[in-house]
Amino acid sequence: MPFDAAMAERMRADLGFQPGLSEKRMFGGLCFLLHGNMVCGVARDMAFYRPGKTREAEALALGAAPLSFTGRPMGGMVELDAGGFEDEATRAALTELSLSHVATLPAKG
Repeated sequence: MPFDAAMAERMRADLGFQPGLSEKRMFGGLCFLLHGNMVCGVARDMAFYRPGKTREAEALALGAAPLSFTGRPMGGMVELDAGGFEDEATRAALTELSLSHVATLPAKG
């Protein structure tokens, strides 16, 4: 399942330079990780973010929806369709929420 390369490029730009940032193909898309913890990514024609469970409601209020790759919502994760992803302010807010959350997690591997 291919992902939208233009969306991935926008997400790279939104993340900017972060020490410890890496990319990994997962879930049929591309994920961005900080010290081994997933921050956000793109799959098909949608984007997903990891604001964490404590700030999930804040992310949903921005217009995101609960992430449900498998048909079941994944707590602490949200998704944006291609239309929602076009809004720069929404992307910036979700990126910041996700980076803030992942910065609290212990580094992996």
